Amino acid sequence: MGRSLLSQFVNLSSTCPRFMSYSTSSKLQRRLHLTQENHIPIVGGVSSQRCYCSVATPEPVISETSSTSIRKRIVSGVQPTGSIHLGNYLGAIKNWVSLQDKYETLFFIVDLHAITLPYDVQQLSKATKETAALYLACGVDTSKASVFVQSHVRAHVELMWLLSAATPIGWLNRMIQFKEKSRKAGDENVGVGLLTYPVLMASDILLYQSDLVPVGEDQKQHLELTRELAERINHLYGGRKWKKLGGRGGSIFKVPEPLIPPTGARVMSLTDGLSKMSKSATSDQSRINLLDSKDAIANKIKRCKTDSFPGLEFDNGDRPECNNLLSIYQIITNRTKEEVAQECHDMNWGTFKPVLTDALIDHLHPIQTRYEEIMSERGYLDEVLAEGASKAAEIADSTLSNVYQAMGFLKR
Repeated sequence: MGRSLLSQFVNLSSTCPRFMSYSTSSKLQRRLHLTQENHIPIVGGVSSQRCYCSVATPEPVISETSSTSIRKRIVSGVQPTGSIHLGNYLGAIKNWVSLQDKYETLFFIVDLHAITLPYDVQQLSKATKETAALYLACGVDTSKASVFVQSHVRAHVELMWLLSAATPIGWLNRMIQFKEKSRKAGDENVGVGLLTYPVLMASDILLYQSDLVPVGEDQKQHLELTRELAERINHLYGGRKWKKLGGRGGSIFKVPEPLIPPTGARVMSLTDGLSKMSKSATSDQSRINLLDSKDAIANKIKRCKTDSFPGLEFDNGDRPECNNLLSIYQIITNRTKEEVAQECHDMNWGTFKPVLTDALIDHLHPIQTRYEEIMSERGYLDEVLAEGASKAAEIADSTLSNVYQAMGFLKR
């Protein structure tokens, strides 16, 4: 869920032979395709944030006026580490603004995920509050969406422990991000949390009986783990087994579907068009932070990596930086790919970069202004986060109670 909220999916235990393996991912690809083709049109979706097997079916048309219509539920989140950058915004947060009008939405700051690698203890609470303020500044409406801090709903950690007891270690050892990050950090700096955080991510999603989870390309494996865990728990503890213990029977968890936006799901680095824009990148030159000044934005675009090909074009495999910069321009100007391709086809970099710079500054200025207003309103954010956590806890506690019952615990 940031590094979202909200980030490629293993042979399952022999106790559950009906589950798919990672090597048979063609089913997943079909589900991803179906879900992408049938979700609502959105511009620009998780994290980064880090933020989560039935066959997908076309989404029903949701009537905004029908009193009997039940909205599908979406959860997503972003980590409060580093500065929220353009990739977090275009890949996740900007999409939330569209999603909150069509779905029941819960957006949270995944602070528990932020401690899986070395972090600045003095900055964690400050960064958490700033991230929440940016959610609101970007257009998340608290009258439509619940906004809260992950650690403020204790059920996240409780459910993670219960899920961990049923998660084969082999599943976690296959996680690509664990391999990459542990290699970079070195064995001495790798804690158990880095290995098990996909289980916490699964808890984040399953706790709210989520129907759909906005995911970027780098989070698909974690979502598939979530889906498989949901099916595993349903198989081990649900159905008649749960009913014999006094429960309602049936499935304990919904198996969530991925919601992958057609554009902007993966914004790339300004210094390497083959690498994702990241908070953890050493050079700040590689990303546009949402709170960057006009001069900083202009300087970063001026110095960003380009190529020596004539003209500008999308989808040329030999021009990843060109495709990335054009995609960013397309999304922030809210135009079609065809319109941007036609406008920029005959441009050179010297002409295009100032155009992109002006578009970025114009797009981010209202966000920056609103952010400053929110941060200056004493007590406002605390009230928003407390209310969001209260609403989230109502759903989370109900799910957690069912899991405890189905797994045989003595009632409190």
